[in-house]
Amino acid sequence: MEKGNWKAWLLAARPKTLTASVSPVLVGSALAYHDGSFRWVPAVLCFFVALWAQVAANLANDYFDFRKGADTGERLGPSRAVASGWIAPGAMWRAALGVLALACLCGCGLLFYGGWQLIWVGLAVAVCAIAYSAGPYPLAYNGWGDVCVLLFYGIVPVCFTYYTQTNAFSPTAFWLSMSMGLLSVNILLVNNCRDCAQDRAAGKRTTVVLFGRRFGHVLYLTNILLAVAFSWPVYLFRGWNCRLLFLFFLILQLFTWQDLLRLQGRELNRTLEQTARNVLLYALLLISMLI
Repeated sequence: MEKGNWKAWLLAARPKTLTASVSPVLVGSALAYHDGSFRWVPAVLCFFVALWAQVAANLANDYFDFRKGADTGERLGPSRAVASGWIAPGAMWRAALGVLALACLCGCGLLFYGGWQLIWVGLAVAVCAIAYSAGPYPLAYNGWGDVCVLLFYGIVPVCFTYYTQTNAFSPTAFWLSMSMGLLSVNILLVNNCRDCAQDRAAGKRTTVVLFGRRFGHVLYLTNILLAVAFSWPVYLFRGWNCRLLFLFFLILQLFTWQDLLRLQGRELNRTLEQTARNVLLYALLLISMLI
């Protein structure tokens, strides 16, 4: 693959993990539909804000992990564009800022639906997209990655997608946002379990580096169980036969968890893809219960 090739840019965006950003928006929109307040324009704007913000964060992460030495030739995960020499560092940084600007532009459209107070939400999203890997205190390097994912791939997208369509907050939206956020945290956990040795050598203090792989395994399972438990308001909308779908999903998740326990190194790339897939499947399951 040559430097600047479109395939390199596609890989840098990490498309297989983008379910983490779009799934909570779909859930928030489905809940708004259930409550009789669905609106297409803010739903689409939220979708693209979430999508472009994650792509920007991924591009920035590619750039800053290279700068900090976290991405080397010994990397076990998918190759990174800057570290592999496919994309120049400056081009990657400019692209990250450009995509983030695109997310902000879409976010400006949401001000007409949710009010000027959403500026603070947008500012938090933009700052954390970069501060996740950059700055004097990069969040991902200091054990805050899991919290960031819970907030910005769960609570914020679900609750504010719902808010921009209904102009109200909902306890149900909060519970479902926790479910989606916890499942997205599992994507990060698989990544951190796979890269634990490399992260430790680069000074990247993820929760797995700080507390060990066993902690990551237990937290992954805990997140699965809590995600299903926190979806309890949805159980009220359908009969017992539909609730069996949650049991089937739980079984699927447990198979993925077994892979996390059993596999090592590059083999965990498959587990990472399955975990991202499970986020989307759970979102679709919740949507099917809501509409």
